[in-house]
Amino acid sequence: MTRHRSLLSVSLLTLALGLAYAATQWTLQPKDSTLTFVGTQAGAPFQGAFERFKADIRFDPQDLASSRFEVTIETGSVNTKDSERDDTVKGPDLFATAKWPTARYVAEKFTDKGAGKYSATGQLTLRDVTRSVPIEFTFDNKNGSAWLKGQAILKRLDFGVGQGEWKDTATVGNEVQIRFALLLQQ
Repeated sequence: MTRHRSLLSVSLLTLALGLAYAATQWTLQPKDSTLTFVGTQAGAPFQGAFERFKADIRFDPQDLASSRFEVTIETGSVNTKDSERDDTVKGPDLFATAKWPTARYVAEKFTDKGAGKYSATGQLTLRDVTRSVPIEFTFDNKNGSAWLKGQAILKRLDFGVGQGEWKDTATVGNEVQIRFALLLQQ
């Protein structure tokens, strides 16, 4: 009986210590947050946004080892303010939203760059293709609210976004800049 109490005490102490050092869990404020991208079409830049996404953010600058980002994006919520382009982007040659309705980004490795700047390397899954995508971001925490703002650059063809005529980068550029501004609450 005493041995069981000792094991239980050790287990509870270990659990309590583990929780004491766990990174802070943040709640996304979707109405105040943005996830946008900039691409090029016919040599001119255009901007789009994803209107529906979820972010499970666990982040603490003092505990990067326990920090984790998981973002799920509804690719069908893309909005470039051009309905014809949006239909094409959602179609089978680009996002193929009927077959792959979501994209997912998971980051578990973070680096402190100093002065409130960080980088992370995560895995983006888009069109059932998973590749490593680094991000650069800032984290500004004040009174239980935080802004997580940053960007990434990726090549759309690495994820199969561009089949048929859309593989040609003369019309639509291969490089896409992703930008995010997430308002978080504790």
